[in-house]
Amino acid sequence: MNRATVIFFGAFFALTLSWAGLLLSNVRSYGVLAPYFDDTENKAYPSQVPGLAARGAQVYADLGCAYCHTQQVRGGEPSADLARKWGGRESYGRDYIREERVLLGDLRVGPDLRNFGVRAPAAAELYLHLYSPTTVVPGSTMPAHRFLFATRQIAGQPSPFALDRAKVAVPAGSEVVPTERAQVLVAYLMGLHDGYDYPEEKQKNTPPKKAGEKKPETHTPEAPKK
Repeated sequence: MNRATVIFFGAFFALTLSWAGLLLSNVRSYGVLAPYFDDTENKAYPSQVPGLAARGAQVYADLGCAYCHTQQVRGGEPSADLARKWGGRESYGRDYIREERVLLGDLRVGPDLRNFGVRAPAAAELYLHLYSPTTVVPGSTMPAHRFLFATRQIAGQPSPFALDRAKVAVPAGSEVVPTERAQVLVAYLMGLHDGYDYPEEKQKNTPPKKAGEKKPETHTPEAPKK
């Protein structure tokens, strides 16, 4: 074996071991995280995802929404994500421990959705956005998801979930209604909210106070007594 081959394999194994070590250390640190129990509220955070929203997460994944939307509010100082009101704080690893599949996303063609539930419009407008994005946001590049809806004849009273007939083209005597997949997807999107600030993560991620800078007044839940 010549020297070039030895150098190549040596560099290859060194990089492989470094990458494996970095990956395994992150997996280990994430794996030991557990829900934080707040004694003052008698509640554990993050909360368990309701069944309807959990089904919606599967639809979100199946539709490939993560290709255009992230679910990670980036911190640091200054943070463009916080300035855009995409979240009240940066995302922590603990936020994701209840999720069967973490949908961090790939690109930000659209806005980050990690805290979409806080700024989400009424369900009726969100359904309309899925059906015809440009009707709600002129110039939107989001594809229309009309396959998540059904056009049907009105039998008796119109459905309370039917899209606004003034905003969608629909034959006379018919209505456009969201299918079950659309309903669980909307439930999932409206439930995206990381509003609880864990004391441990806050302490780790809060930048040190500068000299002469006053500490902002914020409410932090007390840590449980041991």
